Amino acid sequence: MIQRFLQSYWRMTRPMTLGAQGCVLTADSKVLLVKHSYRPGWHFPGGGIEKQETALIALTRELDEEANVLLKAPPELHGIFANFQAFPGDHIVLFVVRNWHQPAPPTPNREIVDHGFFSKDQLPDDIHRPTARRISEILDGADIAETW
Repeated sequence: MIQRFLQSYWRMTRPMTLGAQGCVLTADSKVLLVKHSYRPGWHFPGGGIEKQETALIALTRELDEEANVLLKAPPELHGIFANFQAFPGDHIVLFVVRNWHQPAPPTPNREIVDHGFFSKDQLPDDIHRPTARRISEILDGADIAETW
């Protein structure tokens, strides 16, 4: 409930919002996805970029908080996408994370209720469509869209 209030507040007080997400890949190209308590479907881990944060710092923080994933090397920038369906000024910075470590699986909490590693041919039925599209761009070389 507090998160929804804060999101509404940010959208009213900020002309643009920016988020960072990570497509975390295993050596055999399985993708890490998380399921949030406050929105349907499976998504990449990530979240909002806060004041005084770079996109990389926000990604690093969000991967740790949501998936207990620690970066071992800088990720690749995949793209910056307009997410105007969520908010007219929203953008998402997506990174591809190939060199990482997960000391232990994350424990479900109030924000992240589940996580899993999925192969591209066995993605969950309720995956968020833009997330599936990004996976196709990254793993299959599909054309990169401008919008989320």
